[in-house]
Amino acid sequence: MTTSEFNFFQQWYPLVLLVDLDPQYPKPITLLGMRLVIWKPKDQQHYQVFLDECPHRLAPLSEGRIDEKTGNLMCSYHGWEFNSKGTCTRIPQAENPQLVKDKFCVQTFPTREQQEILWVWADPLSPELAAETLLPLADQVDAEKGFVWSSFFRELDYDWQTLVENLVDPSHVAFAHHGLQGRRENAQPITFEILQSTINILEATISVAGRTIKFQPPCHIEYKIAFPNGKKVGIVAYCIPVLPGKSRLIGFFPQNFAKTLVQIKPRWWDHIMLRNLVMDSDMMLLHQQERLLQQNHPNQTWKTAYKMPTSADRLIIEFRKWFEEYCHGQLPWKQLNISVPEYFPFNDNRRQVLDIYHQHTQHCSSCRTALKTIQRLQLGLLIYFLLTVSIVALMSDSFRLQWGIPLMAIAFLGLGIYAGLKYYLEPKFYFLDYIHADKK
Repeated sequence: MTTSEFNFFQQWYPLVLLVDLDPQYPKPITLLGMRLVIWKPKDQQHYQVFLDECPHRLAPLSEGRIDEKTGNLMCSYHGWEFNSKGTCTRIPQAENPQLVKDKFCVQTFPTREQQEILWVWADPLSPELAAETLLPLADQVDAEKGFVWSSFFRELDYDWQTLVENLVDPSHVAFAHHGLQGRRENAQPITFEILQSTINILEATISVAGRTIKFQPPCHIEYKIAFPNGKKVGIVAYCIPVLPGKSRLIGFFPQNFAKTLVQIKPRWWDHIMLRNLVMDSDMMLLHQQERLLQQNHPNQTWKTAYKMPTSADRLIIEFRKWFEEYCHGQLPWKQLNISVPEYFPFNDNRRQVLDIYHQHTQHCSSCRTALKTIQRLQLGLLIYFLLTVSIVALMSDSFRLQWGIPLMAIAFLGLGIYAGLKYYLEPKFYFLDYIHADKK
C-alpha cells in the first residue's frame, strides 16, 4: 500500500458507547466486516476486544460466558478459556496440561476507553503504531470547556459512504428533518470555504457565521456552531463501516447552555422523542438513493448520476473526490475476502428498514431498561384495573356507594395511563413509520 492510499485498518474506531455495555455478558459486534467480541475480565477495569472465533473449531466466543472463578472468557462449545491477553488457559479435554500452555490464542485488538467510548484499533498486527496514534477525540465532548452532551447510536441500513455523504450535507436538514431540526420555509443557499482537504482531514467553514465542519477520516465528523451571545452547540458524529450496505452511527450533541435540562432529561426520552426520528427521516431516502446510484454504476458514477449545480453540494463533491483519490472509491472489502454484491437489493418493507428495536433499542441500555419498565407498568395497571372492578362488584351496596365511584375513577385513570403507555410510548421503541408527506 502506497502512502497516497488511505489505510482503513490502521485507524482508531469508536466501537460502542461504554454506557451500553454490560460487563457480565460478552457482546458481539461487527467492524469492517470483522466479527468481534467485547468482554470485560472479572475484577479488571477495562474491556477487551477479540476476534469472535474460538481457535478450537471457530465457535463464536460472544456466545460464551465470563467464568466466575477465573474471570476468563469461556467458549460455550467445549469450555476452552482465554485470559485478557487472548491466551488459552484451560482446555477441559486436554489429557496433558502442557498441551495448553501459550499454544492457542485468540486474535486480540488494541483498545482504549475515552470520551465515553470503547475504541478499537482495527489492525491487530500493529499494536506499536496504535500506541503512538492519537484518538480522533471531539473538542466539544469536554466538560472542562463548559460543555454538556447527550449520546446516541444507531445501526443503519445503508453504506458508510452514504452516511458520510449525508452528514457533510447540511442543506438537507430543513427538508428531511422538517419539524425536528429545521423547517422547509427557512431553507436558504449555503456556501462553503474549504480550509483543508488532505488525505487525513477535510475542513470547511459554512456561509452562516460561526459555523465550521470537519471530516477526519475514516469516522469523525464534527459541526461547531457559535452564536454571538457566546452560546455554542455542536454535532459529533462517528460513521462506522460495518458491512457492505451497513453502517453504524455514534453521536454526541454538546452544548454550553441549558446544562441542567440536558442533565436531567432521561437519555431514553431523548432517543425516542428526537434522535430516532431524525434517523428515520433519512433512512428510506438514503437506503434507496445508494441503490439507485449502485444500479447506475458501471455506466454512470456519482459525477454523472448526481446533478449538483449549487454550492450547497460542495462538501459532497470534496468527500467523493477524497474517496476516489485515496480509497479508489471503495472500502477494503476485497482485503477481507468479503464479496460486494453488484446491486444491493431494494427493501420496500418499511418495518425492516425502520426497525428501531433491532437497530437501537435492544443495544441501548437506557431504552432497553425504559421499555421493560413501561411494560411492567402496563401489566401492573391492567391487574389493578381488573382487581378494582372485581372488588367493587363484590362490595355491599352501602360500601359501593361510598367507595365504588372513587375506586373506579382511579381504575379508569390507570386504564387511560395504560393505553398511553401501550399505544403511544411503547411503539416508539419498536417501529414508527416516517411519512414525509404527513409532516406539515
